[in-house]
Amino acid sequence: MLNKLSDTIYYLSNQDDRERPTLGLVSGEQYSLIIDSGNSPRHAKDFLLEIENLNVPPVKYVVITHAHWDHFLGMNEFDATVIVNRQTNEIMKEWQCLSYDDHSLQKYVTANQMNAMCMEIIQTDIPNRDSFKLKSPDVIFENTLTIDLGNKICILERIKSTHTDDSTIIYIPDEKVIFLGDCAYGTTTNSLFHYKQSLLLPMIKDIQKYDAEMFLLGHESICDLNEMDIYWEELTTASQVVRSTSLENAIESFKVETKRDPNDNELFFIKAFVNDQMIQSL
Repeated sequence: MLNKLSDTIYYLSNQDDRERPTLGLVSGEQYSLIIDSGNSPRHAKDFLLEIENLNVPPVKYVVITHAHWDHFLGMNEFDATVIVNRQTNEIMKEWQCLSYDDHSLQKYVTANQMNAMCMEIIQTDIPNRDSFKLKSPDVIFENTLTIDLGNKICILERIKSTHTDDSTIIYIPDEKVIFLGDCAYGTTTNSLFHYKQSLLLPMIKDIQKYDAEMFLLGHESICDLNEMDIYWEELTTASQVVRSTSLENAIESFKVETKRDPNDNELFFIKAFVNDQMIQSL
């Protein structure tokens, strides 16, 4: 079921048990724009069925926030202009060359080109897999792109991110709403979950320059400004105390600087930044 954020913005909530991220819909007076196409044709079709129940202009654009499979494998279902940044396009080219039969999928999983959950979703949610080929995006932008849906402006920007190097955010100025995709999350490298410490402050700066009051995230659905500020504060406080690969030193520094123990979120972030120090030291 679609959630209504305003008269012109709706979203389909994430379903983490099915590896389904948040999908967005923004409507102007002439056209509508979709944010992320879902993790499979079935996910995309479920979204389109929900949109059919709304009185909105036709979908003209689909914006992919980044090239992780759960955000783009449904894009063939949309009769619309697919928009990505240049680096997202380069990564997606690899997926356009893949085969989706069982033998090929197992080969990709064994080679760590794909995880087991991705294979399972493809096997259950993509019909006619033997002939399935991911289509190419239609519009490729470098840094920023502005789209007018008819008295409704959407600003697309590729930003620095602790999650991927190809993150696109979408800002709707008159609504003070921003779709972040997964850009504010960490990532996993060599089986270690981490936040890219060097990109944390540049990323926050890229996001906070927009006057946003509501934030749509890939796997939390929606946060208000106060919730995002708390998230940024906990992340930055955790990052500031991590200066080496020693978790013990980081926790002790946190206690000295804040005069308290870290809460559960801060401890999680501290461990993630320590992991990043380990990865950078390799």
